Amino acid sequence: MSIKNHKYKFTWAILNLTRLMEVETGRKAPTKRKSSFYSIKLIICVFVLFLFVILFQAETSSFDSYSLSPTASSWAFFKKWKGLALKANHGPSHSDITDSTIISKLRESVTFLPLKDLRFSETAMSGNTWFMSFLNDTYEENEAEYLYFPSKASKGRLLCIKGRDVRDGTKNSYALAWPESFPDKTLFMKGLTFVSDSYYDYVNLWHGVCAMAPFVGWSTKNECLRPTRWVLYHWGELRNSMGKWLQNLMQATYGEVLVEGFEKGDVGPYCFEKAIVMRHNLGNMGKEKKLEVFDLLRCKARGFCGINQAGRGREVNEGGEPIIRLTLLMRRGSRSFRNASAVTDIFARECARVGGCLLQVIQSEDLTFCDQVKVMSNTDIVASPHGAQLTNMLFMDRNGSIMEFFPKGWLEFAGLGQYAHHWMADLSGMKHQGAWWDPNGEKECPFPKEDPECFTFYKDGKVGHNVTFFAEWARRVLKQVRISKLEQANKSIPLKSSACIC
Repeated sequence: MSIKNHKYKFTWAILNLTRLMEVETGRKAPTKRKSSFYSIKLIICVFVLFLFVILFQAETSSFDSYSLSPTASSWAFFKKWKGLALKANHGPSHSDITDSTIISKLRESVTFLPLKDLRFSETAMSGNTWFMSFLNDTYEENEAEYLYFPSKASKGRLLCIKGRDVRDGTKNSYALAWPESFPDKTLFMKGLTFVSDSYYDYVNLWHGVCAMAPFVGWSTKNECLRPTRWVLYHWGELRNSMGKWLQNLMQATYGEVLVEGFEKGDVGPYCFEKAIVMRHNLGNMGKEKKLEVFDLLRCKARGFCGINQAGRGREVNEGGEPIIRLTLLMRRGSRSFRNASAVTDIFARECARVGGCLLQVIQSEDLTFCDQVKVMSNTDIVASPHGAQLTNMLFMDRNGSIMEFFPKGWLEFAGLGQYAHHWMADLSGMKHQGAWWDPNGEKECPFPKEDPECFTFYKDGKVGHNVTFFAEWARRVLKQVRISKLEQANKSIPLKSSACIC
C-alpha cells in the first residue's frame, strides 16, 4: 500500500512538534538552553527512528492478521516512544507535549486527494488506475487485486471519503486516518463496506456482474463475510443505485442491499470501520476462482428464487432419450431478429428431428429476475441475438451451449466488445458455440468504411437470417449436446450437493 504522499505530511507534523518543543523550552527553561538543545535533538532522533519503523515495515498482510482494533498496537508503540523521548529529557520541560497535541498534529496531517486522478486517464483500468491512484493493490494468487482498510499495509489507518459529486470524480476525495485522529466532523460508518469503482456501469447486466464478482470472490476466501453497505463509483463519480437485475443478484448472494448515498451530511468525511476496495473488475482473478464465484452466484440465485435442480441433467422422455431443452431468447427493438418467425421455424424443424428436444421461445423483456433464473436453469442450449440478456447464461448448468447472432457491422467495427459473451461463457463454465454475423444490412453506412461512426450506424440494427447456415449450425450443436448427455447417463457420477459454499 503506497503512502508516499502521507510521509511528507507526517514529517511535517514531527517538525512542527519539534518547533513547539523548542518554543516551550525557550519559554520555560531559559537557563538550560544548552541542555534543552541536546534534549530536543534526542527527541527528534527518537521520532525519526519511529517514523522509519512505521514507513518501512512490511507493506502487506492477510485480511485476518488484524483485530477489530487494528490501530491499538501502532498507537501503543507511538506512545511508548513518546514516553521514552520525554523521559530522556530528565525533566518536566516538555510535559505540555500531550497526546491531544500530537493527535491535533496528526489530524492536521490527514490529506484528502482526488478519487479520480486525471494523470492516469489513459490507464484507468490497468496499472496505476486513476481511482485512489496513490494506493497500491494487494495481490494474492488467483484472486482479484484489492485494497483493504485497516491493515498493516495502511499502517492501521481507515479509509475516509469526502464528497458525493455524480458528474466529476475529481471533486470527490479520499484519505487515510487513524481513528484517534479523524478529521473534524467525521461520520463514522460501522461494519464492512464494499467500495467499487467501475469504468462502465452498474445497470448493464454484463458490466454490473463483472464489477460485483471480485467482491464475491473475496468473501468466499474470508469466511463468507457480508457487507453492511455498498459504495459505488463510476470514474470516481458517485452512483446511488445499481440496476434491478444486479441488485436482485446481490440480494440473493448477500441479503439486503444498501447502496450508500452519503446523504447524512456534506461537511465532514465518512470514515469506514472496515472497507474493501475493488477497482479493476475481475482483474487478475484466476480461471478456477472465476468458476467458483459464478457457481456461487448461480447457486444463490436459484435458492433465492426457490428453484430445485434435483435430477436435472438426467431427464429422459418416454422413449428413454435424454431431454434437451433449447431456448430461443428473443429481444425487441435493437438487435432483434428482422424475421423472428422464420428463425423460430428453422430451430423448431431441427429440434423436431432430435428425440427428446424441447423448444421454447421466450421474450427476454417480459421476464422478472426469477423468471430469467428459472428459464435459464432449465436450458441446455440458448440461441439469442447479442445483448445484455445473454448474461443470464450464468444461471444455466455448467457446459450449457451458447449460440449468438449479430447485425451487420459488428464484425468489422465493434472491436473486442463483441466478444463479451465469449468471455461470459468462459467465466461461468459454458460452451460458446460460435456466432453468426449478418453480412447484409437494411442500409449501408454513409461514412467511409474506416470511420468509427459506422459502428454507431450499425450498432442497433436488426439481425437477418440464413436458413441453410442456421439449420446446419443448430443440427451440429444439438448433436453435440445429445452425445454429451448420453455419455453422462452411462457414467456413475455422484449428484452434486445443492448447498452453496457460502
